[in-house]
Amino acid sequence: MSPPLEPSTPDDARAQAAAALRRLGHALMGHEAAPEMLERVAAAATRVAVDLESEPARRRDLVELKRRMFEVEVADGERVIHFDECFVSGPWNPMGIAMDVRREGEEAVAEVELGPAFEGAPGRSHGGIVAAVFDDVLGYMLTFLRQPGFTGELTVRYLAATPIGQRLEFRARVTAREGRKIWAEAEATAADGSVVASATALFIAVDAYRLRP
Repeated sequence: MSPPLEPSTPDDARAQAAAALRRLGHALMGHEAAPEMLERVAAAATRVAVDLESEPARRRDLVELKRRMFEVEVADGERVIHFDECFVSGPWNPMGIAMDVRREGEEAVAEVELGPAFEGAPGRSHGGIVAAVFDDVLGYMLTFLRQPGFTGELTVRYLAATPIGQRLEFRARVTAREGRKIWAEAEATAADGSVVASATALFIAVDAYRLRP
């Protein structure tokens, strides 16, 4: 793999650091290693963590979060990130899944390859990870509608094993809206075209002022 590009901004550097840590996590889970190697990883990670913990606490920019999630119109075909810290799709989250999401007409389409760190049964994704991806890709419908809201209910049906190590597509759409209630549905498709899981969700619309720490 090629070395990372020289960062041009602090945001680029944060995304690169998060990507490197995600890669490390999958490498740790997906490969055998001698105790000496694992001890070296632990020592290096601890040393860097101590350095980071000595820096000032970070505060998320709520104004920018609201603007990006609910004030910017997403064009058809455009890639979208509702907020950079998101566990599922945010490029700044070192614990996350870092999937790509784009708009296709009235649907949100996410592409992701789940690595070894997300394995449940051998060769299969943990069901909670699949549910998290559904919650996130369905949540993008609120961004497309430019409507703040929260998940009121999420139901996932696991139709087959969700594989790790291969490309998956999650596709979501709104099915109904009544007052503050917004219903949506989605499905996950494996590389062979089979649907491995489906989901339905109910979102409750709220005023933007409710989105505060």
